[in-house]
Amino acid sequence: MKLLPFDYAIRNLGRSPKRLTLVAGGSALVSFLVLGAVAFARGLDASLSSSGLSSNALLIGAGSEESVERSEIPASTAEILAASIDGLALIAGIPAVSPEIHAALPVELDHSQSPEATHASSAIKREAPPVLIRGFESNAFIVHPQVRLTQGRWPTSGSDEIAAAPSALAKLEGATLGSRVLVAGASFEIVGLFEAPGTAMHGEYWMRLDRLAQLTQRTTRSCVIAALGNADFDDIEAFTASRLDLETIAMHESDYYAKLSEFFAPIRLLVIVTAILVSSGGVLGGVNAMYAAFSSRVREVGTLQALGFSRGAIAISLIIESTVACLAGALIASLLARLFLDGIAIQFSMGAFGLSVDAHAIACALLAGLLLGLVGAAPAIARCLSLSIPSALRS
Repeated sequence: MKLLPFDYAIRNLGRSPKRLTLVAGGSALVSFLVLGAVAFARGLDASLSSSGLSSNALLIGAGSEESVERSEIPASTAEILAASIDGLALIAGIPAVSPEIHAALPVELDHSQSPEATHASSAIKREAPPVLIRGFESNAFIVHPQVRLTQGRWPTSGSDEIAAAPSALAKLEGATLGSRVLVAGASFEIVGLFEAPGTAMHGEYWMRLDRLAQLTQRTTRSCVIAALGNADFDDIEAFTASRLDLETIAMHESDYYAKLSEFFAPIRLLVIVTAILVSSGGVLGGVNAMYAAFSSRVREVGTLQALGFSRGAIAISLIIESTVACLAGALIASLLARLFLDGIAIQFSMGAFGLSVDAHAIACALLAGLLLGLVGAAPAIARCLSLSIPSALRS
């Protein structure tokens, strides 16, 4: 079968700039939506998988395996665990055992010291959305090596001070180091900024454990995280099984976040399905544009057949033309997503995660453009090639 020259299909793209813009634009829209949905799912999975370490053991209340925020364990659990298990990681002779409180509390800027306080108090106030607050002690930095201080200092024990991560601070317009925020109605000063890129902790606030316990009026802890070091995880499981009075269970920290990722699976599916439904409009628009463009070239197709080119060769040339246009739109969408979408913070109940425009997401966008070029051109090609040569030449 004699094929048409490749440059014939490429030159045809420039014959109608408006048509090329319409087809490439529709493909870019579809590809961008698909890429955004994949980036959402990939970013959420990457954030949760990076938040927990397999080298850490997590002790939480029995029955709270899917939500550490609902967990309550005795305050003495950390000390008992450190004294009962041999081989836990030691830093300067101190066991790497971190008791923590996780609480979702409303956080908003404190305007009481600003000149606009009177106006703000008279305005209709909306309830501030809850943000995850983590109560910590000094050992927390041993079991959470992903966290690092970037500005200021960490809060001191018993003080009305708090540290903020970038994604959490972004919720409060104008908040910065030294600003005061209201946490559940109590005023705290932001004395430090920290970051934990690629983890859920990148969207949290941290304050001292004793102050958060006082603020939430609780005497219990949410969890205890221990760095295993040379200890065997089976020893910790045996510890929780033997100390029934503590009512705790043990799991690898990475397993907890894996279960949390499974919990968010329906949300990921919903985002992908929504992207497919919305992009279907762009698909139909692209199909209509290609149908109108190719249908107007029926006489050209008839002429090519009269010159001796087979219908298969003509169909291949039209598919190449459609595919190149749609892939160009997909490449544009990938470039725009890489520039403006990659890393955008998405807030959720456990913190925040960034959209991940990685090679996998870009490959899905290019695949969407390729399928649009192949499938979208099929009705138009069938219309062009269904006519006999005399009928095509007279059209």
